[in-house]
Amino acid sequence: MEGKVLARIAAIVFVAIAITATVTEMTREEAPAPASTAPALQPSADPLPATLRRCQQLGEAASSNADCLAAWAENRDRFLGRTSAPEVPQRSGDQ
Repeated sequence: MEGKVLARIAAIVFVAIAITATVTEMTREEAPAPASTAPALQPSADPLPATLRRCQQLGEAASSNADCLAAWAENRDRFLGRTSAPEVPQRSGDQ
């Protein structure tokens, strides 16, 4: 009999805690959303994205277009974090 009484008391305490937590959460005032500090979207002065889009629209013909090849090389270098093309070392055995 004592086990049932303890189980009921534990259930009542659990429900009381759940109700208290719910009421506390419902009455909490939320802080106003912070104003956005992101800068307004401005068109980029960088011509690379427009060139890449144009090359994409060219399709297979872009693979022989010098402008597209240069744009792809520049995009690859930017992605890889390269600042300039690596220099090819001169062979010293031809002297």
